[in-house]
Amino acid sequence: MISPLEVAANAVMAVSIVLSGRNSIHSWWLGVVGCAMFAALFYSVNLYADVALQLFFIVTCLIGWLQWLRGAGGAPLPITRARAPALGWMAGIGVLATAAYGLMLQAYTNAYAPFIDSAVLMFSVVAQLLLMGRRLETWPFWLLVNTVSVPLYASRGLYLTAALYAGYWLNALASWFFWRRQMRAQTA
Repeated sequence: MISPLEVAANAVMAVSIVLSGRNSIHSWWLGVVGCAMFAALFYSVNLYADVALQLFFIVTCLIGWLQWLRGAGGAPLPITRARAPALGWMAGIGVLATAAYGLMLQAYTNAYAPFIDSAVLMFSVVAQLLLMGRRLETWPFWLLVNTVSVPLYASRGLYLTAALYAGYWLNALASWFFWRRQMRAQTA
């Protein structure tokens, strides 16, 4: 059964995620509200890595909001590309952190799917850090996270959340192309 909390969290986050794909600063404050709701929802179904992720998102939404407001020397923060070595390090650390956190959850909690849940956590962190800096490469990481999240949430009976994450996958793909177009336009 779909809870009112699941409906509300998904409604708020759907708007926030679409706005981030459209490069809108309003995605950040909506993200704070939606993440707080999702933290409560994920706690109720023993997805503890996802609870930690939502707390991380709340903090980074506040920081991202300030970064996008302040911009680069008073100008709006431009969309840029991340350097390949930095992406390699981020991905490598994401894999190692997934294994470490998954082992911890497996040993000390009753977490469901601790390694898959940890992968969602760690690669969402990478994607969020890239989003905060308006890096184009945020979107392939969000595609990865959403690909893993859909079956994870469905396996816990969070069917609405799983369906919306499938929609977020489509949004990430469209946003990747939108941001690339915007990046080219800002350099022209």
